[in-house]
Order: sequence, then C-alpha cells, then structure tokens
Amino acid sequence: MTTYRDAAETRSPPDELELEAHRRELTGYCYRMLGSGFEAEDAVQETMVRAWRGIGGFEGRSALRSWLYRIATNVCIDMLGGPQRRARPMDLGPVSTAASVIPDALPETCWILPVPDARVSPADGDPAELAAYRESIRFAFVVALQHLPPRQRAILILREVLRWQASEVAGLLDTTVASVNSALQRARGTLGAAGISIDAGRPAGRAAGLDAGQQDLLARYVDAFERYDVTAFVSLLREDATFSMPPHPMWLRGPAEVSQWLLGQGLGCRGSRLVATAANGCAAFGSYRPAERGGHEPFALQVIETSGGQVSAIHNFLFTELFAAFGLPARLEQ
Repeated sequence: MTTYRDAAETRSPPDELELEAHRRELTGYCYRMLGSGFEAEDAVQETMVRAWRGIGGFEGRSALRSWLYRIATNVCIDMLGGPQRRARPMDLGPVSTAASVIPDALPETCWILPVPDARVSPADGDPAELAAYRESIRFAFVVALQHLPPRQRAILILREVLRWQASEVAGLLDTTVASVNSALQRARGTLGAAGISIDAGRPAGRAAGLDAGQQDLLARYVDAFERYDVTAFVSLLREDATFSMPPHPMWLRGPAEVSQWLLGQGLGCRGSRLVATAANGCAAFGSYRPAERGGHEPFALQVIETSGGQVSAIHNFLFTELFAAFGLPARLEQ
C-alpha cells in the first residue's frame, strides 16, 4: 500500500508530524462527506499522499490546515462522482415486522457506515466543543448530508459545522463569496424541503461524555442482552425505538416488534457477549455470537442511540470487518 512517506523520502520527520497532526480532523471531515469510515480513512490517506508529493511547492505554513482541507475536499469530490447515496434501512423503505422475510443484503456502498470515535474526535477540547463535535457525526446529520451534491455538501460542512468564514471557503474552492453563500442557501433549501434540519449537526445541550444515568442505562442494556432477558431488554427501549440490520434493508419499530424478533428469527443472538467501544458520538458494542467450537465470534457492531433515559435506536451493522477498524478482538475465547 502506497504511503505518503514513500512519496518523497527527503522530507524531515517534523514535516511528517505536522501533517499527521491534522489526520483526526481530516478524517472527521471526510467521514461527513462520504458517510463511511472505511472511505474516510482512504480519502485521508490519499490526501496525505498528495500533500507529501506537493509539499515542495507549498508556501506559507500558517495556511497548512487550509491547504490540506483543499486537497481532502478534492479527493472526496472525486470519490463522490457516482450517483450512489448512502442511507440507513429506514431511509429506503417502510417499517417491517418481526415476521417479515429477511430481504437480501445490499452492497456495502449502499449504507451509511459507522466511524470509530477514536479516529475522529478531538484529542482535547472543552466539553461544549466535544459535545458539538459528537452531534456533527451522528447518523441523522450524516444521512442529511447525503441529500446534497458534493460541493454543496462541502460548503455546508465547512460553514455550518466547522464555522469557516465564507471568504475562507471561497478561497478553498477557488470561487467567490457570493457563490459560496448561494450554494449554502441552496443546500439549506434542499434539506428543508426534505424536512431535514441542519441543527442535527449543532450542539443540543448534551454533555460531552456519558452521565451517570446513561452509564446505568448502558450497563442494564449489556446485562439484559447477555442474559438474554428479552423482557428486561425491551423495557429499556422507547415506544418508537428503531432496530435495523444493515446490509439487510429492513427495520423494526417499538419494543413489541423487537421482542418478537429476538425470540424468533433473532434467537441466534442468545448467549452473545458485548465488548464496549464508541462510534459516531454514541455508545457502541461489538456483539459476539457463540461459535460452534466454543468461544464467541464477531457478528455485529451495535451502535446505540439514547434519548430521555431510554434507548431510541439500535443499529446492528452486520459487517464483521468493522471489528478490526474499531480495535475489537477477532475472537472471544469464553
């Protein structure tokens, strides 16, 4: 695999470290643009390769961040050249029932995929900034961005999320302030017509981390799931909670349907173990099913959304390749 270190062997380590210092924020930006943690990593790697190859012609170290964002934006726009728009199961069709036949899986490119918090969240910052950041990588906002053409998507992220000045965005995109403002208005209009608020990407009074109530809720979630006490498990769900299973384009709503699913077609989850992680500003768990020869093997990455002291959404991503990306064990021996 080509690395940007290979691109120009004459550069000194401090220059490399200076580029690397921007990797996290660039990954967050590319994730919002592309809707996939895997593609965001690829985009940032390509950004670093291009930056390293062009570093000799770069002038003005104070503008390094803007220069890297310019490269990253071009990389993402190139990657978004096709018509495919990533989505969640609830964006593709009506609610299913627990008795529904599981539809065939759709390709990975159809789905909004999670991103590890550890790859994108700022290493430090005050609680309000961290809370705002986590709001801007939640699924609802990333899905909303999918409705926009690539340049409008970039402008909305840079202006509304990263709070760049219109003049800064114009410089990055080689356009005018008037053009930037016009594109931003069109982006807002597109989202508004679809009933989507850009406020999903702004702070909503959340704490930067889990409070005691959320920690208790998640502890009860893990306990009920691992004991497979379905009654206790669904008691943690809101009445309108959703339950989805990408890559299958189906989803359930409400405790009753989730209960029937877990006691029916989902019964293979009995005896599972959960390992905690974090994704998209939310709690997440690697779910390991019992293996035929003992121990437990990866099955799904669960991303848990909460609201009002209850679970509001359970996203079960049945992509076992996510386990390595999240630093989760390849297997549990017990």
